[in-house]
Amino acid sequence: MDLDVITRIAATIAVLGTAVVYGTDVFCAIVLRPALAAVDNDALVVITGLIHKYGDKRMPVPGVLGVLAGAISAVLAASSGHGPQAIAAGVAVALLLVWLTIYTRVSAPINRQLTAAAIGGEHLPNARALQANWDQVINARAALQGLAVTALCVALAI
Repeated sequence: MDLDVITRIAATIAVLGTAVVYGTDVFCAIVLRPALAAVDNDALVVITGLIHKYGDKRMPVPGVLGVLAGAISAVLAASSGHGPQAIAAGVAVALLLVWLTIYTRVSAPINRQLTAAAIGGEHLPNARALQANWDQVINARAALQGLAVTALCVALAI
């Protein structure tokens, strides 16, 4: 199989994995966030805690797939002399790594607190503050994912 074809297959896999996370973050930003603002604190804890219980277990698969396939695409494009394609895929990977930093430093610790409270049936008096902190980064997370999908599509198009 031609190296260019393998590079494009990797970029396609990266688009698909990244698009799953992008879609989830966009949904959270435009649908879930305003919906959660309308529920009481205990409902907020149960709903978000259970969402994060499953999301934090299942979402790493497409996320890691997107980063790894993007990196493979960048390396293969660079090694075959396709500089613009390598740069586009590399930009996507850099954006995804920035997203991962925000997720691990801000979102994941909040997710763990809400999940623990939901599973333990605990009242969490600071639930609104936690959710407000989570909400502060969701637009940036969605934007980073969207830009990464765009950069990966550019890598496929050139």
